Amino acid sequence: MALTVRPDLRVVTEAKIISWLQERQYDELGIATDADAVDRATATDPRDLPKQQANLAYWLSKKYRVAPEPLSALVSEAYDVGPDNNIEPTLILAVMAIESGFNPFAQSHVGAQGLMQVMTKVHEQKYQGFGGALAAFDPVANVRVGVNVLKECINRAGSLEGGLKLYVGAGNMKDDQGYAAKVMAENARLQQVAKGVKVPISAPPSTAAEAASARLESLWEKAQRLTPFGKDDDE
Repeated sequence: MALTVRPDLRVVTEAKIISWLQERQYDELGIATDADAVDRATATDPRDLPKQQANLAYWLSKKYRVAPEPLSALVSEAYDVGPDNNIEPTLILAVMAIESGFNPFAQSHVGAQGLMQVMTKVHEQKYQGFGGALAAFDPVANVRVGVNVLKECINRAGSLEGGLKLYVGAGNMKDDQGYAAKVMAENARLQQVAKGVKVPISAPPSTAAEAASARLESLWEKAQRLTPFGKDDDE
């Protein structure tokens, strides 16, 4: 009755119970636990996503060897912020793929950081609403800032390809080292994946060296699945 009448007592009691449970877990496991950790994780169950988004999450997970749960959160975020900025969600994912391979802690030699490799020092003001420049390493913050920068680049260039050149810092150069083409090609693949089309995980090799590398990787993966020497299958 007292806990019902006094909500403040209920909050205090719950806090004490959680603290007691954490102390007990530490005694049993030797690990300092944190019940709020799951709330900080950028992860979503792909089974909870709409079909198109789930298709993307599973495909990207296999191609870039990243767990499907964090990728699901990123796919969902791309579908949230994309329409608000008139940018295709698949294009946002394609930029992440080419820029960082979905590594939220990536940093280039020139200081571009996070999933979308935003130049933090140049766009530091954009991170103020997220608590400061260190938010560049928060996946959601980096995506939102990166999409804003990409939108500005596309609007300034007047075209998608021109915007991608500006985004990668090649606006004043004749050649962007194939960056825009890579992003647009990945975007095209992702659009097919979202529709449920079976798209190969790796693009066909364009050179003899790439073909040889692909064969070696395939052989290595097969070797990894073989039963170790001296062991029977039933062991």
